Amino acid sequence: MKKEKISVALAVFNEEKNLSACLDSVKNWVDEIVVVDGGSSDKTVAVAEKHGAKVIETTNPPIFHINKQKAIDACKGDWILQLDADEQVSSKLAQEIKEVLSMSDQERKERKLSSNKHWLFERHQQILAKRDGKINQNGGVVAYFVSRKNYFLGTFLKHGGVYPDGVIRLIKKNQAYFPCRSVHEQIKIKGEVAWLESSLLHFPFPEFSNYLEKSICYSQEKARQLFEKKANKGKIPFRILIDQLFLGPTIVFFRLYFRHLGFKDGFPGFVFAFFSSVQEIMALVFYFELGKNE
Repeated sequence: MKKEKISVALAVFNEEKNLSACLDSVKNWVDEIVVVDGGSSDKTVAVAEKHGAKVIETTNPPIFHINKQKAIDACKGDWILQLDADEQVSSKLAQEIKEVLSMSDQERKERKLSSNKHWLFERHQQILAKRDGKINQNGGVVAYFVSRKNYFLGTFLKHGGVYPDGVIRLIKKNQAYFPCRSVHEQIKIKGEVAWLESSLLHFPFPEFSNYLEKSICYSQEKARQLFEKKANKGKIPFRILIDQLFLGPTIVFFRLYFRHLGFKDGFPGFVFAFFSSVQEIMALVFYFELGKNE
């Protein structure tokens, strides 16, 4: 059987601090690295070129998935591992990917997960399907979910709805695409999706200030979506006021901290649940601001 080649695809913008560690985790075992840079003003491009990446320079669109799709389209490998600059591939995950790519199509389809992770991944996939729509499960395996461990306040969170944080990242060439309609959308697959057991290491918030900055971005995006749906944009409808100021924050906190056992992650678990709930209130503030500006 012909050895299938693998490419790594990244879309980046001012990721000088993160990119080197990300590329170090893949450069010795992949066949190609493609980096689409959205006009970085730091040394991101130089870091990518130092690691032997093919760099495509372009603009930085509001929907970042546009550049992710450009990176995927530019890859020549049989399989593509799509990464973010703040992620690192663990040695166990690298080995598992190589094992999967050495299998036949039938072996991939018949591959079984260990029992202690199967139920967790299956439940997580059901949650994603409810949020994003049912994932196609017809035909051969053309994509894999990867579970992410998220680093927050000095530790990898294991509860609070943060793990397994499944993301579809390993895809077969020409069998997946981003619709590019939203920053939160799931990649669309033209076949069956399976899971990899080993974890992708995610370092989204080196400092708490980074978390706050991203929270503001998410809240602003939610406010824009709410604003675009309402005809009377000068006032806050009563239903939105109640949802965003009282019900939403309460539901989010209790879901993450109690239902998903966030309290088991100690103080970082509490902080994550609390500030996740605060995002609902921030969205309301930005919604109000948009109305005043208009």
